[in-house]
Amino acid sequence: MDMSDVVTLLIHGNQLKRTIRSGWGQRGVPEVENVAAHSYGTAFIALVMVELIKQPMNLKNVLFMSLLHDLPEGITTDIPAPAWRLFPTGVKSDVENTAMQKIFGDLPFKKDFLSYWDELQKGETAEARLVHDCDKLDMYLQALMYELETGNQKLGEFWRLEYEFEFKEAQALFDELARLRLQTP
Repeated sequence: MDMSDVVTLLIHGNQLKRTIRSGWGQRGVPEVENVAAHSYGTAFIALVMVELIKQPMNLKNVLFMSLLHDLPEGITTDIPAPAWRLFPTGVKSDVENTAMQKIFGDLPFKKDFLSYWDELQKGETAEARLVHDCDKLDMYLQALMYELETGNQKLGEFWRLEYEFEFKEAQALFDELARLRLQTP
């Protein structure tokens, strides 16, 4: 195997450390997290949620999907949801799939890694739905932390987003985050 292809893949992953989560900055949060930090947060929440959920979960699949879920942003950057909504239906998915093809190039494990990506995109398995829940939970946790740390009052729109959690444990965690937010002076 050509190690230069592996280095290229790792560079794409490393780019996430320099790709900021743009939605926070648009709302006046100084020193916003990067996509790599968000991916870690999603994976860590998923690790905890697997322990809380009362059904068998394939932890390997959950962690793979958590770590890959925003990898295309190493190429596309973090385009905030309000901007994506202006694009025709399916464009986001097409762009991200094209980015994933480019990122993995001709690596011999490309098919295996992209099978986790496809599982997440289809959202048909319990593991994929859990990762989607954890992605949202990390956003809510980060919003709470920014509100507590910076006093930023422009993050209320994140809390008003309509999201239906797949797992009651995820909903309970969201409810606790929202409760903490309301009790904070």
